Amino acid sequence: MVDVSGKAETSREAVATGLVRMQAATRDLALGGGAKKGDVIATAEIAGVMAAKRTSELIPLCHPLPITKAEVRVTPQEDGLAVTARVATTARTGVEMEALTAVSVACLTLYDMLKAAERGMTIEAVHLVRKTGGASGDWSAPGGDA
Repeated sequence: MVDVSGKAETSREAVATGLVRMQAATRDLALGGGAKKGDVIATAEIAGVMAAKRTSELIPLCHPLPITKAEVRVTPQEDGLAVTARVATTARTGVEMEALTAVSVACLTLYDMLKAAERGMTIEAVHLVRKTGGASGDWSAPGGDA
């Protein structure tokens, strides 16, 4: 692990997004609550929050962090379901990996819960939209509003 003991604890936040591309009928099934496995949207959002909290157990050399906020939202898009995660902490290192892990696991959960309806779904464009705080300052992806 990188030694962060000399760094100051500061407020930090990261936002990440991703997309599960699917047919309109599959998206509508998820939104309408008709999926065989239950409430697809709520389950994916909870899975994302749980993943953010356990990132250091999943990513080698990732610091365990005291997460102060983890919010995951699934929203309908014309071509599927978008996932956005916002994760915050006051710590010596940032929460970018936690936000990216939250999005990834939420997307995987959407796939798992909807695969009976459509196996050809794709998980795309998982990326960091912005991060705030820390020694390197704020950063935003070009055109990155989320």
